[in-house]
Amino acid sequence: MKLMTASEASRNFASLLDRAEKGETIVITRGGRRLATIGPASVSNGTELVSALAAWRERHPDDDPTFEDDVLGARELLTEDDPWDA
Repeated sequence: MKLMTASEASRNFASLLDRAEKGETIVITRGGRRLATIGPASVSNGTELVSALAAWRERHPDDDPTFEDDVLGARELLTEDDPWDA
């Protein structure tokens, strides 16, 4: 893990992002205090979201089962035209 001052990070931001993209974690300091950590973003394919929604459905089994149909029906009513442009 590399330490970098806020001034250095500001001057070399593109390079800082390149390093994070390659997997490096950089701690940004100001006045000798740790201020932030920049590192690679976690990769997700939506599995966590699907799991969270499934767990929510288990805890709320009495929710309206037609809600999904209502949302899909509302989306079908949308057009390319801006309704506020009348």
